Amino acid sequence: MTIPRPEYPRPQCVRNAWMNLNGIWRFCYDDANRGLEERWYNAHKFDRTIRVPFAYQSHLSGIAETDFHDVVWYERDFELPENWAGKRILLHFGAVDYQAQVWVNGIFVCQHTGGHVPFCADITHALQQGLNRVTLRAEDVTADLEQPRGKQYWQRESASIFYTRTTGIWQTVWLEPVHSTHIDSFKFIPDIDQSQLTIHCKVSHPIPNLVLELRVSFNKELIAEHVLPVEAVRMSLTVPIAPLHLWSPETPHLYDVNLRLLCHADVIDSVESYAGMRRIAVDNRQITLNHQPYYMRLVLDQGYHPKGLLTFPSDDDIRRDVELTKEMGFNGVRKHQKVEDPRYLYWADRLGLLVWGEMANAYQYSEKSVKRITQEWQEVIDRDFNHPCIIAWVPINESWGVPNLKDDPRQTQHLLALYHMTHSLDGTRLVISNDGWEHALTDVLTIHDYEGQGSVLRKRYATVESVLASRPADRDLYVAGCGYRGEPILVTEFGGIAYQKSSQNGWGYTTALAEDDFIQRYRDVVEAVLASPIVQGFCYTQLTDVEQEINGLLTYDRQPKVNLAVIRGITQGKPAHVSFGHTSGKNI
Repeated sequence: MTIPRPEYPRPQCVRNAWMNLNGIWRFCYDDANRGLEERWYNAHKFDRTIRVPFAYQSHLSGIAETDFHDVVWYERDFELPENWAGKRILLHFGAVDYQAQVWVNGIFVCQHTGGHVPFCADITHALQQGLNRVTLRAEDVTADLEQPRGKQYWQRESASIFYTRTTGIWQTVWLEPVHSTHIDSFKFIPDIDQSQLTIHCKVSHPIPNLVLELRVSFNKELIAEHVLPVEAVRMSLTVPIAPLHLWSPETPHLYDVNLRLLCHADVIDSVESYAGMRRIAVDNRQITLNHQPYYMRLVLDQGYHPKGLLTFPSDDDIRRDVELTKEMGFNGVRKHQKVEDPRYLYWADRLGLLVWGEMANAYQYSEKSVKRITQEWQEVIDRDFNHPCIIAWVPINESWGVPNLKDDPRQTQHLLALYHMTHSLDGTRLVISNDGWEHALTDVLTIHDYEGQGSVLRKRYATVESVLASRPADRDLYVAGCGYRGEPILVTEFGGIAYQKSSQNGWGYTTALAEDDFIQRYRDVVEAVLASPIVQGFCYTQLTDVEQEINGLLTYDRQPKVNLAVIRGITQGKPAHVSFGHTSGKNI
């Protein structure tokens, strides 16, 4: 049987030797929560199978059930290649929602909390000759609103803006052999003003006479090479980048980077990566990309697929979403309440698409929810730091998880803490403290406004004063004690026009009854925002229909609702001399 999602899952740090563990696993529910007490990790008769990496709620899992099962167990066998002998064996999970415990041959190897980020364990001590067994217990409490969950609904059926839940493994599982001395992690810091790239690298278990070799190439031509003795676990080096090719959606230039550890000319470890040279900033109250004012034309992207939910069926499906987004004239996406699969970020890097990285939020505020989001958000930033496509971080959306900002000063402090913590971990990107309204400190004033009349939007966004006097969704733009400091202004949710173009029923913020009506409504709201002399970008809601929402530019199965050239012309503020009608879309 073909392995689902066979592509290498971690495109920013590629090793040649690895083993994909996706495919059929043994599986069962543990509704009575007896598995730990009965030690199912030692021996258990699993009563069904599941196709990993798809959650049991999805069709592609082979199960497709949406009943509540808060505890589930997985198990499969594997056998290591003979040429892996003598290596340390790492077991990787791309993401498991929400709490995971892992055993190999009945020996406990790790646990992890956080449903949207990767984790791994060195399982060498638990391995045996021949056949091995990995067992995973996942716990995902449906009713726990203190848990970062994004759009996953805590009721049985999807409704309103909430969708089907994801429980357990939903990204690739794989094995990787490494030397005990290996490259643990690295971060790239581009500096286009000095035409140089700084690399911060962490090495596990350095040994004597170890050196780190760095090679940077562009279009297969070596442009920089450096060798540095490894004298500590952490080290940094800076190399010149010339000629300088800047990364942007229009010119997504990438430099290939190879990092190797050598000892007496023997290669101990080697990883392939890539870097983009770009700068995103606010200069003189303007958002600039590579020192040039840059108007953001974003689309809201929930990152759901009808067959796999949070997990896309294939890498081609992921790439196609990026291509369709660009084909409609957008230069970026705001990934909404989902920490996206690294393969999506890879294609955004390669094809040229800006990404706003957003945390999946909880819905209740408590000390527990603060600890949970703080820990997982740090892991998100760490995982995705090297992707040049990401130009903004959004830890909180629409006050989700901080619903009582007016009455509870702790919740304002939480916003401030997330803003400052994000900047402390990443000084190269913009940070939006609370996208939509009730901002604390923020690098951009972002506003969600589903007014359907273009004439109203034109008046509302005519001046800074008219914007600050507005209260879309009956919400204040800033929390008490915080106010406008001259930040760039963006409308980061608007539109949401429902147009039924398939058998799928649903809702939107306004409704179009025919193709020409839909196009005219889209034109009306987009041109109103484009006409504003003070708005520096927008994010239209949304890319696709999702379950009960039919307010996408595409249907849920990615079919264009109208001619994409027409949408592209409106998105980019250009007339499109194209007749109405469908297009299947074309590659970029």
